[in-house]
Amino acid sequence: MLGRTYDGQNCSVARALELVGERWTVLILREAFLGRRRFDAMAETLGIARNVLAARLAHLVEEGVLEKVRYQERPERFEYHLTRKGLDLWPVLVALLQFGDRYYAPGGPPLVLTHRDCGGAVTGRRTCERCGAELEPADVRAAPGPGVLAATG
Repeated sequence: MLGRTYDGQNCSVARALELVGERWTVLILREAFLGRRRFDAMAETLGIARNVLAARLAHLVEEGVLEKVRYQERPERFEYHLTRKGLDLWPVLVALLQFGDRYYAPGGPPLVLTHRDCGGAVTGRRTCERCGAELEPADVRAAPGPGVLAATG
């Protein structure tokens, strides 16, 4: 039987799953990549219990994936910014998004990623379909896709 942790495995995939293997964690990272950095915005968008979100954010900060940045002193409030380590998870999220679009979005993708400069689609290799540029998170814009309309239609 598979245990709750992968401590005994000498495997980089298993070790990475210790960080991102819990479903809320991946969705929190999705929100951070979409520019939602504040606790209340994440809680509302995700529909997650506040205590669960607080625990997951604390873990991501502890692991160096997110950085807690104060944006207001009174009352004290924070935003959560992706660190370099967090930004390195972008290819993983893009791959999961594109896999989900291919196999689980019959009405079309709910979210479309495009190159900010030319509007070209983001390929599976994270390049621009139109101009061929290699893309990083800051180069990409996310917008509602046809799957949003299909789900609400």
